[in-house]
Amino acid sequence: VQLQASGGGLVQAGGSLSVSCAASGRTVNIYQMAWFRQAPGKEREFVAGIYWSYGSTYYADSVKGRFTISRDSAKNTVLFQMDSLKPEDTGVYYCAAKRRFRSSDFLSDYDYWGQGTQVTVSS
Repeated sequence: VQLQASGGGLVQAGGSLSVSCAASGRTVNIYQMAWFRQAPGKEREFVAGIYWSYGSTYYADSVKGRFTISRDSAKNTVLFQMDSLKPEDTGVYYCAAKRRFRSSDFLSDYDYWGQGTQVTVSS
């Protein structure tokens, strides 16, 4: 499975951005997809996840109510809408995918990774 992230950019605080992640290859292997982010000088952290078959979602507390993850199964694409952005949301955003169920969202739980896309929120 290959993941290709796109979107992102620069926006002022309070604004919105969207990023997307297109999956290709043996997409039948995908059980769950997620977005992570990495701020400068910090570790990569989980932000949001979506179960591929059911479409159910879950979020980190820091983005709950502001960010929305969704999927377009026909296009094998995961969409990530980010609203009410804050400067602390700045970072490189990565999409990732799991091949099977794992109850946690550590980096090692994910089997496939996209290349990352920059999101910068100015104050």
